[in-house]
Parts: sequence; C-alpha cells; structure tokens
Amino acid sequence: MHAPLIQPVAGSSPLLKARMAGFFWLMTIITGMFGFIAGGNFVVAGDAAATATNILNHELLFRLAFISNLVATACYLAVTLFVYQLLKPVNRTIAAFVVLFSLMGCATGLVSSLLFLAPLNFLGGATYLSTFTLPQLQALALSFFALSLRLNDIGMAFFGLHVLSIGYLIRKSTFLPKMLGTLLFVTGACYLASTFANFLDLSFRGYLVPFVALGGLLGEGSLTGWLLVKGVNVERWNESATASTK
Repeated sequence: MHAPLIQPVAGSSPLLKARMAGFFWLMTIITGMFGFIAGGNFVVAGDAAATATNILNHELLFRLAFISNLVATACYLAVTLFVYQLLKPVNRTIAAFVVLFSLMGCATGLVSSLLFLAPLNFLGGATYLSTFTLPQLQALALSFFALSLRLNDIGMAFFGLHVLSIGYLIRKSTFLPKMLGTLLFVTGACYLASTFANFLDLSFRGYLVPFVALGGLLGEGSLTGWLLVKGVNVERWNESATASTK
C-alpha cells in the first residue's frame, strides 16, 4: 500500500541529484574563484621580500584564500558523487574515469593548498627557524608558493580530463542537451592547453588565462545553471538506467 508513495520519490531522484550537483558545482565555482583571485594577488614575480610582505600584511585574506580552496575541493567531491550517479547509466566505465580524474585533481589540489599555506610557517617567526636568515626564509616562502602553483597546474590537467569525460557522457546521453557536452569539450581543451603551456614554459602562456576563465564559465557555468534550473529529463534518465541494467 506504500507503492504510490515510493514511486514519486524514485521518479524525482535523478532530478534531486541533478539539483544537488548544480548546487555544489555553484559553490565550487564561487569559492574556487575567490581562492584563485585572492591567492594570486600575493606573489610578486622574482621578489621574495615583496611577496613575504604582502602575505604578512594581508594574513587574514591569505588564510581565507586557503580556506576557500579547501571548501571548493570538498564541494567538488560532492559534485563528483552526484555527477557519477547521474551519468553512470550512459557508460559506467567512462563514468568511473570521471570519478578517478576528479579524485586525482582534488588530491593534487589538497597538496597544493598545503604548500600554499607553508609560507606562513617560514614567515611566522618560529624559534626553530632562527638559524635561517630573513632573506633565506623569504626565498623558501616564495619557493613553496611556486611549487603550489605547479601542483595546481597538475591538478588542472586532471580536471581537464575530468571535464572532457563528462562532456563525452553528456553528448552520448539522451537526458541532457548535447550542447552542454560540446561546451565542456571547449572547457577541457582550455584547461589542458593552459596547463601544458605552463609546463612547457611557453612565452604566450600568460595570455591564455582569460580564455581559461571564460572557457570554465562557459562550460561548467552553463552545466551548473542547467542542472539547477532544468535538471535532467527524468523519463529519459529512467529509460537509460533501465537499459543499463539489462
């Protein structure tokens, strides 16, 4: 006698997952952008003393950037779970790669965040660091900051593959617009192009930053908005889920 109550809940489940994926993706974008913009304002290229001064003079903002990156990572893990649940009826193997690439990107991001916070240890005046001169400590702080940025590039490579995989699954699905998958292809290509330009130390890599930001908003932003407003076609999602279990 409880079947009439169970059926509506089961029918709304993919829509709920879509909305949750959209919500956590939106939180990822907001917190990630704050962490990226705030964190990138501290470094003065080639000037360890000026970078150290920026960090110490704006320590609260520096710590908030670190916290924002942690929150963004936690939210993206939630995104990964809900996106996997949504897209596994299309192709379980590719959906598993979606999870793998995301986990690798998030793990790399966490290590990057740790290195990002390390300069505060070197510049905090701890007695066990008294054997180092101030210029040496400042140089160490800038070096760890630079390593954090390189690790962030590695993480972006995995996120590029992650986004490309989602784009492929959306293109193959029947319950989400194929255009969203195409836009995610553009996003993934932007992420990978920027990352490898940094790895190869190409002279034009700095010009790619606006394109990466635009590509990210175009692809991930469009999908986020769609999941929040439209969700998925529940009937077609159920058809795909039924077919994938046969």
